[in-house]
Amino acid sequence: MHFKLIIALVEDHKTEIVMSAARTAGATGATVINQARGEGVQQAKTFFGLNLETQRDMVLFLVEEHLSRHILETIADIGEFDAKPGTGIAFQIDVEDAVGVSHQIDELAEAVEEKI
Repeated sequence: MHFKLIIALVEDHKTEIVMSAARTAGATGATVINQARGEGVQQAKTFFGLNLETQRDMVLFLVEEHLSRHILETIADIGEFDAKPGTGIAFQIDVEDAVGVSHQIDELAEAVEEKI
């Protein structure tokens, strides 16, 4: 079984809805890293040296490759990433190998067979 890693950088108040939508789309779990920072095309605004940007979370989803595109699109829709600049981004990368996921393979195998 092959996996993809979806990395989503989301506004912290949207983390729970993004995780819930990803689970509905086929993700079996996630890891959240709080208080991530980033900067887009335009530099972040400051007020007397204090950042005015909202906090972000980095959400990592290790997903089966046949489900990854659907999960990625679901995350983008629910997170409203294309609504305006700075709302968040998500991308996927190939995973060469993974351990510790054997307990999920049976559940994933059934879901993937339905998609193929």
